[in-house]
Amino acid sequence: MFENLKTTIYYYTFSGRENPIKEFLDSLEETQQVKVLRLFQSIEEYGLQAVAPHLKKVTGTPLWEMRILGKDNIRIFYVVPKKNAVLVLHGFIKKKQKTPRGEIDLALQRYDKWKRGLTG
Repeated sequence: MFENLKTTIYYYTFSGRENPIKEFLDSLEETQQVKVLRLFQSIEEYGLQAVAPHLKKVTGTPLWEMRILGKDNIRIFYVVPKKNAVLVLHGFIKKKQKTPRGEIDLALQRYDKWKRGLTG
């Protein structure tokens, strides 16, 4: 059903050293980390289609949002720069119903820097 859909997940890095995605994941409680990493593992093994219920397009942007539901409502913004690749740009814990514009803007800034080759 999900043949040949293996996907590589890349974390946005800055200056080759700073890794805000890893820092975000490290800041989560262990149970939260497990949820996120399990979702990443499913994407890597079976592709984005396998986790479609957790994904949502961010209207008017090139961004997509991974939604890890539960009491924490973890959100992760990403783009698909090429087939079978996911570039994770930003993660945060959503505290209100509406996603704060600043969170979207940060992900867009990182994507722009990545496209211009200003990262790692």
